[in-house]
Amino acid sequence: MLSVERMRVLHAIAVNGSLNAAAESLHVTNSAVSQQLAKLEREVGQALVERNGRGVRLTDAAHILVEHTGQILSLVQRAEAALEEHRSEVIGTVRIAAFATGARGLVVPAIGLLAHSHPRLRVELNETEPFNAVTAVSRGECDLGLEVDWEGAPVKLPTTMVKAPIMVDVADIALPVDHPLAHREILDLDEVLNEPWISWRGGSICDDWLHGMLRARGAEPVIAHTVEEHQTKLTMIAAGLGAAVMPRLGLGPVPEGVRLVPVQPALTRQVFAFWHQDSARRPALTAVLRALRDASADPA
Repeated sequence: MLSVERMRVLHAIAVNGSLNAAAESLHVTNSAVSQQLAKLEREVGQALVERNGRGVRLTDAAHILVEHTGQILSLVQRAEAALEEHRSEVIGTVRIAAFATGARGLVVPAIGLLAHSHPRLRVELNETEPFNAVTAVSRGECDLGLEVDWEGAPVKLPTTMVKAPIMVDVADIALPVDHPLAHREILDLDEVLNEPWISWRGGSICDDWLHGMLRARGAEPVIAHTVEEHQTKLTMIAAGLGAAVMPRLGLGPVPEGVRLVPVQPALTRQVFAFWHQDSARRPALTAVLRALRDASADPA
């Protein structure tokens, strides 16, 4: 009989592209992955991987096993969810992958709420880039992810995922306090299109959105700096080094040298949670979603 655990190892190799990456995702050693793979090859009587440069290539037999393993793991998730639903208890562990401001402004307060309402539930936070959250949930490294859809730039999820809205986050324009527009009550977006921008890391969801938003309004983006951490951005703005789009969620303290000005039309992003549809019946996920929405009523 084939070992499901060894099939899980092969599945991890297929998803991650190498033995080393599979070991990292499974939180085991490279040696353990190699040993499990060798035992599985003996069980099936066929080679399952072939060396391909620095990585490996799956054989035809491996692809057959991986396809069936995916179905088996999906059934296991459904069974676990059904058992939790039958017990009607909020227990176990929920691992959340979240972008930085979502982690700070939503997940941390939600964990505090859940500690009081469901003390037998353990919530683990994995702060990561937005695009990495989808990968983490797809690979089973996390149970639930937080993602953002900037207006006009929706994130595509795999068809095996379901999602639910958490909140709408509004962004202001952050300007140096001595900027001519800094003390306006509200700005027209066209007034700041040609500012030198402090953007996010190149190629990120937020940076792509900023470029697309500016170009849609007829302006070629002038990117003075790329900075991921919001407090660093604010420090740079206080020094007069540029302007930035600054979401309110998880913002933190604003330096005296910075003025946040609302803009019209409003710049918004939809924050949503997503998870495998096979886990949808878990009471623990329902409780986490409720806590995230409660935390969004008063974001930090």
